[in-house]
Amino acid sequence: MAADHASDDSPTAEHPRSGRKSAPPGRRTSPRTELVDLPFAARAHPGHAAAGAHTLDWLHRFGMLTSERATAEYDAMGLELLMAYFYPHADEGELALATDLNAWFFVFDDQFDGDLGKRPDVVAREVDSVLRVLDGEPPLPGEVPGPLAVSFAELWGRVADGRPLLWRERFREHWRAYLKAYHWEALNRTRNGTLSLPGFLRGRRDSIGVQPCLDLVERCGGYTLPRELHEGVPLAEMRQITADVVIFVNDIVSVDKELAAGDVNNSVIILQRRDATSLDQAVRRVARHAANRVARFQKLAGTLDAELTEAGLTGRLREQVADYVGGMRALMSGNLAWSRGTARYDASGIAAVSSGRLRPWAHLVKEDVG
Repeated sequence: MAADHASDDSPTAEHPRSGRKSAPPGRRTSPRTELVDLPFAARAHPGHAAAGAHTLDWLHRFGMLTSERATAEYDAMGLELLMAYFYPHADEGELALATDLNAWFFVFDDQFDGDLGKRPDVVAREVDSVLRVLDGEPPLPGEVPGPLAVSFAELWGRVADGRPLLWRERFREHWRAYLKAYHWEALNRTRNGTLSLPGFLRGRRDSIGVQPCLDLVERCGGYTLPRELHEGVPLAEMRQITADVVIFVNDIVSVDKELAAGDVNNSVIILQRRDATSLDQAVRRVARHAANRVARFQKLAGTLDAELTEAGLTGRLREQVADYVGGMRALMSGNLAWSRGTARYDASGIAAVSSGRLRPWAHLVKEDVG
């Protein structure tokens, strides 16, 4: 394994908080994020510290964090704050569940920062093991599920418990698309040439994981939008815009980290290489794309009331739609607020993936393929 897993990173049964204050942090990352201006403010759930402590326990229980060093490095990213921004009105149980899911998302993602991310066969195998959990299928003969599959099985049981079939199927399909996008990203790292921005966005809208996060907006609100409303005008386009804005902000704030890791799955890198321009010029173009998407979102939101009236929607269903639209805004604004403060994309986060180094938890996937 990589040098990141040297013997001085000794396991411990204790996992104290790293000392990071529980209040939302100020800006730590590149001032490039100031190029993105959202017309709605982020609000954080006041219970994020308790949710973060719960998730640290959960990660240790499933063997995904196994040392003080790993715990401190994970804790410094403040991932519980991201969920606090996404779901500011959730009850404590729903926030803890969302924080566990988000932790799984990032731990899984970090498995493929190094050489494994350039081996589509290994990525496909690991993705398939998790897809079998979603489909309720047993492991393959001779397969011993690793901590990622085992922990996801526990999560899926909690997420699906008590939810309507329509919601479960929606969430399942969004997670399926998200997981399969890892293979697409691995292929991108091995192919020659540069993707077009539209082609990249088609795959990136799945790999960013926004749609499952929006499904949790419904879960936290205790409702499931009807299929014709969820997939109709204008909510379907607004969901896509939400994903694009999160993508563009993430790509702006993470571009230095991804350049350090040798990754290519970033819209800033794609525009820089396609147009042979400077990195800052490419960042500004991506920021303009984000601004245009936000303007379109606001225009669609302004017509939504008339659309619902024409469709004959009244009462509780209109309130649910309003909550769902508020959830989209929370994802966009919360992602930006968290991105400005997290250690994941500051100098320490960039150093964590430079020169072949991997995160302390990026060792959960076996490299051998039979």
